[in-house]
Amino acid sequence: MASSLFIINISYLVVLVSLATLSRHCDAARAFFVFGDSLVDNGNNNFLMTTARADSLPYGIDYPGHRPTGRFSNGLNIPDIISEHIGAEPTLPYLSPELQGEKLLVGANFASAGVGVLNDTGIQFVNIIRIGDQLRYFQQYQQRLSGLIGQDQATQRVNQALVLITLGGNDFVNNYYLVPYSFRSRQFALPDYVNYVIFEYKKVLARLYELGARRVIVTGTGPMGCVPAELALRSRDGNCDTELMRAASLFNPQLVQIINELNSEVGSDVFVSANTYQMHFDYLNNPQAFGFVSTKVACCGQGPYNGIGLCTPASNVCPDRNTYAFWDPFHPTEKANRIIVSQIFSGTTDYMHPMNLSTILAVDEMKN
Repeated sequence: MASSLFIINISYLVVLVSLATLSRHCDAARAFFVFGDSLVDNGNNNFLMTTARADSLPYGIDYPGHRPTGRFSNGLNIPDIISEHIGAEPTLPYLSPELQGEKLLVGANFASAGVGVLNDTGIQFVNIIRIGDQLRYFQQYQQRLSGLIGQDQATQRVNQALVLITLGGNDFVNNYYLVPYSFRSRQFALPDYVNYVIFEYKKVLARLYELGARRVIVTGTGPMGCVPAELALRSRDGNCDTELMRAASLFNPQLVQIINELNSEVGSDVFVSANTYQMHFDYLNNPQAFGFVSTKVACCGQGPYNGIGLCTPASNVCPDRNTYAFWDPFHPTEKANRIIVSQIFSGTTDYMHPMNLSTILAVDEMKN
């Protein structure tokens, strides 16, 4: 009888300790959720049968442990660096078997390389997590979180979380402009296509709000015509491709417009626009000011501008990644990612509207 009571008391203590640990985690750094494409994918595609992967060296050459993780970077990507700024550990890919128990409290990364706003974007990659599926996984995540800490706590944690979404670029480079006379380019003139993508994107953002997101950083597209892949395919003189630059110039202002509309509809500054076009263009236009030697040639690749094909163990790899703006034909180096996040965190309203991340953190701290 005494031994039975002892076992019961020990079990009770274990439960109390577990609850106390979860409580401390709930009071720690806010949760962070990430949606979008390869610019923010932390490794979900590693768990899928797809060609859109970054699971072999030299990807991850500068990541802790010098190993590939599925990030399309030589090291940390934008979500990793944002996690540093908010005092949290990096989010795990939602498909990772490690994402369970207390790890759920950190948040989750639902992004998948190759996706766009539209379902037919990235079909050449076959098995990727399209944005509708990312949102369904977010619902599933919340059910799992409720099972861990209860529905009220889970709802509160989601409402207080920071959310990052990065979409749109693939709808142009891996859809409209993927091949000459693509289906979408025959269906729509460019301005009409942009209107269509924006219309669908607004529905995605509205759904995020319905699912409980209350602080959402929405990035625009970068200067798509300036990436090494497009220079290799489309440029004869090293200048950025005018058609892709035109697409960005049409898309980004309309994205800001729907963000303003949504905030007006919900009566709060839920959505924050990040002018990543200007963030990128600053260092592309004045590389020396940021310590870059090259902003046209990818660090890892082959062919003109190292922009042809994939970054593989057989590729050319630059010895000093900190002097290159682009890691592979499409993606920034960790150094460039840090420049972008520094503007997300403390940039003026020319970069972050209506407020930057440091202001978001300060305002929300006052509320809580």
